[in-house]
Amino acid sequence: MQIYRDRQQAGQLLAELLTSYQAQLNTLVLALPRGGVPVGYEVARILQLPLDVFLVRKLGVPRQEELAMGAIAMGDICVFNQDVIQTLHIPQTLIHHEIDRQKQVIAERNQLYRQNRPAPKLNDKTVILVDDGLATGATMRVAVRAIKLQAPKQIIVAVPVAAADSSQSLAHEVDEVISLQIPEPFYGVGKWYKNFNQTTDAEVIDLLNKSIIKHW
Repeated sequence: MQIYRDRQQAGQLLAELLTSYQAQLNTLVLALPRGGVPVGYEVARILQLPLDVFLVRKLGVPRQEELAMGAIAMGDICVFNQDVIQTLHIPQTLIHHEIDRQKQVIAERNQLYRQNRPAPKLNDKTVILVDDGLATGATMRVAVRAIKLQAPKQIIVAVPVAAADSSQSLAHEVDEVISLQIPEPFYGVGKWYKNFNQTTDAEVIDLLNKSIIKHW
């Protein structure tokens, strides 16, 4: 199994599995910020496709922010981890509070990253949805469900590394799941990168500004 130098290298290698989409009309790369953007940038650059972002936020458990009780995507689409909610007896009031908080973050980051550029129209488009890895699949799954509401032609999920169960589960919801490697045991996304430093907002904005921005 390969350890990637960084997200840039992972994106370059991932693009090699996606050459059938190179310069294809009505096709775009959507990256999940923030870590998915450096990967998506390389995929879009090599394939000569437009790059944009699709915002998804984890719904963190109160006082245990790293533990997800669900996720929310642009368009206010939510998925919930009912096992976590029921085990921890999280009340609906706290769930609604966290949803409202993350909706605000999505709105702010959408404005920050796009800088008044319109969101792409996804109707009848081929969407290559990219992240730096697929662990539980919660954020990717909510992104897929939100994107489906815009009636794309097809959705391709592409990641450098994925957990086997998440990849198999997600395959039932999209046209194809492409992963460079599906290690067993998985351990976590960060284990497969030498440099897994957090991507900053400034880096996201810079990569979007350098990418091919065009919408149909």
